[in-house]
Amino acid sequence: MHPNGQLIERFYTAFQQRDGAAMAACYHPDVRFSDPVFPDLQGAKAGAMWQMLCISGKDLKIEFSGIEADDKAGKAHWEAYYTFRTGRKVHNVIDATFEFSGGLIVRHTDVFDFYRWSKQALGAPGLLLGWTGWMQGQVQGQAAAGLAKFLEKSAAKPGSAG
Repeated sequence: MHPNGQLIERFYTAFQQRDGAAMAACYHPDVRFSDPVFPDLQGAKAGAMWQMLCISGKDLKIEFSGIEADDKAGKAHWEAYYTFRTGRKVHNVIDATFEFSGGLIVRHTDVFDFYRWSKQALGAPGLLLGWTGWMQGQVQGQAAAGLAKFLEKSAAKPGSAG
């Protein structure tokens, strides 16, 4: 397997172990991450997001497959099983693409069906409004606020995500 494929495998293995710090270590300092919930995270915020998700995901289970990579780009398929903060069970199906620089991930984009996710995570509100840009904006706003709170709390702890 190409070294960048090994990097992707290390990233998702760390995710399976809920080791957000090890995930963040796979990222270049100038990384840009995006998905339907966190549309534009840059630098340390991207790694902190994974740390936050690893800490909050008490029953998180990750499966990954289809890793392919070369010198410049890579991809993987992964699935997450967890209980969302609403108490609802979620099975999210994600396709990821990567770009590399200096042996690290410099660009990471996750793509998933937001409407499918919102129906599972939010129940009736997701079913009725999950297809709308308004609902996606609401979820993005809550996610950004949660990450900001996590970063603020982490900054108060030496050697933490902040």
